[in-house]
Amino acid sequence: MDTGSYGAGKAGSVSFDPVAFFMHPRTILRLLSWVFSIVVFSCIVNEGYINIGSERLLCIFNNNADACNYGVTIGVACFLGSICFLILDAYFPTISNVRDRKRAVLLDLVFSGLASFLWFVGFCFLANQWQATSPDELPLAQGSDAARATIAFCFFSILSWAVLTLSALRRFLTGSHTNLFTWQHLDPAPSNARATPYPITNGATIVTTNPYQAPPFTETLDPQKLTQQRPMAPAF
Repeated sequence: MDTGSYGAGKAGSVSFDPVAFFMHPRTILRLLSWVFSIVVFSCIVNEGYINIGSERLLCIFNNNADACNYGVTIGVACFLGSICFLILDAYFPTISNVRDRKRAVLLDLVFSGLASFLWFVGFCFLANQWQATSPDELPLAQGSDAARATIAFCFFSILSWAVLTLSALRRFLTGSHTNLFTWQHLDPAPSNARATPYPITNGATIVTTNPYQAPPFTETLDPQKLTQQRPMAPAF
């Protein structure tokens, strides 16, 4: 079960394990999404504008400034969002409040789903504008590599954020029926627990994994008392 814990102990006293954290699939996806967003907005900022015979900078995507602005905006937003959710993932095991845990997972679900949708819109928008760009608008193919890289990493971002959305949805659904939103999942069962048998009168035994707790509501019964207390059949 994907509980999102990276340590041991109760909530509020969890020791952070950086190796387990960075090896977690969700952390790897967030880092990939973070890198993809950097590539998108850096390509547009560095090589997404050209000037042809004037001081005015024109967007390489069909001279449409909205296309470049959209790519930069969503790239920066997902860049910051990836950092925030990385911090939240690291802090999540220490959250002891059930409502805060639900809100954190729900926020992850909403943001990841919205980011995946916006990346899909951006991919379609930028690909359409690049297809409409004529070679005359880009002398010596200026910025063509940056435009292709931007479109490609928009597509990769769709996939990474879609997987993060499914992961958050799975966490939310399973957490509603299990102990994901409680601190019990941070208390692993002791592996060295020794089974302690408790004999009863009929020859069977009660086995428990807790050697310090006796079975409740039990007492030693005398078989003779049982026969004496047995009700007699009524005589008619």
